[in-house]
Amino acid sequence: MMRMSRTLLATLVLALPMALHAQLGIEIGATAPDVMVETLDGKAVSLANAYKGRPAVIEFWATWCGNCKALEPRIQAAQRTHGTTVAFIGVAVSMNQSVERVKRYTAEHLKGFTHLYDKKGDAVGEFDVPATSYVVVLDKAGKVVYTGLGGDQDIEAAIRKAAR
Repeated sequence: MMRMSRTLLATLVLALPMALHAQLGIEIGATAPDVMVETLDGKAVSLANAYKGRPAVIEFWATWCGNCKALEPRIQAAQRTHGTTVAFIGVAVSMNQSVERVKRYTAEHLKGFTHLYDKKGDAVGEFDVPATSYVVVLDKAGKVVYTGLGGDQDIEAAIRKAAR
């Protein structure tokens, strides 16, 4: 009985994160919601206007997020390769960080991206963002073709899905 309980517990521990992840985040195939966010200088803007008519890579991130930092080289490499045809948008969440901190960080680390600030959490809510380092890739029609979480995402493969 004890052996069976350990096996069952191990199975549940391994399966639960996958089951939870499958239920979190905006659905593949959904149309991305148009939500108001802010520029880093406080102007209200439509997130959809940042990518209108072209594929987009949107990352919900924070300056304090370790997974976001781990993902930076992949996102930056993809931006260097596809930056003329794909919109790269960083949506900084407002939890535990100020817009001033985001400005300093992006000036040093994330040049060439469109940076927005989700001061009210509207974008996080509309995209059903489960955590920072959450990436949503859209095709040129604004349909979700990929979502992922963590510092080890294949951004190139996600962009190929958007180009189909």
